[in-house]
Amino acid sequence: MNHAHFLTRIFKPENFNPEELELILMQFEAITFKKNDCLIEKGKVAHYYYFLETGFVRSFTMDTEGNDITTKFFTEEDIVIDWNSYFLKKPCKESFQALTAGKCWKITFSNFMKLFKIEAFREVGRTRLVNNYFELKNHSISVIADQAKDRYLSLLSEKPSIIQNVPLKHIATYLGITDTSLSRIRKEITL
Repeated sequence: MNHAHFLTRIFKPENFNPEELELILMQFEAITFKKNDCLIEKGKVAHYYYFLETGFVRSFTMDTEGNDITTKFFTEEDIVIDWNSYFLKKPCKESFQALTAGKCWKITFSNFMKLFKIEAFREVGRTRLVNNYFELKNHSISVIADQAKDRYLSLLSEKPSIIQNVPLKHIATYLGITDTSLSRIRKEITL
């Protein structure tokens, strides 16, 4: 997939004049990553955000007992970003790790700000930020208010590719359950 093809799925040509679209495309740099590569590291300031073209990434942190807890999964066309760190220049509170090999398009903060004068670009960013907030809020409430089986079924229906491509131990921590509970739920569903 070439540069223009992937990014023009994100930044639809009908929303930008040709000069705006060319300026946008020029600000992104393609990178490939290997399984287990760290795209954003806990304790450091995030200097890039990434549009994920292929592969799977997770964000995670350690709980007070030293357990690795997955906080979010990223799949094709997601923005891999620590919003607080990228925009406020604060150290990240979680790490972002590749679960598979893949490809993404990164942009620096200064190049991002060059594009902010384009109204349609701002709107794409605002829409993604709002959607990200709602996804995070819904997940937070779900971990508190929904049964584990319902959380799993929801993830299965909304992002089936995660279930097929991500280690179950990461899915379990994301759902707020143990590996054993996840195995039991998966067995119940297949019966």
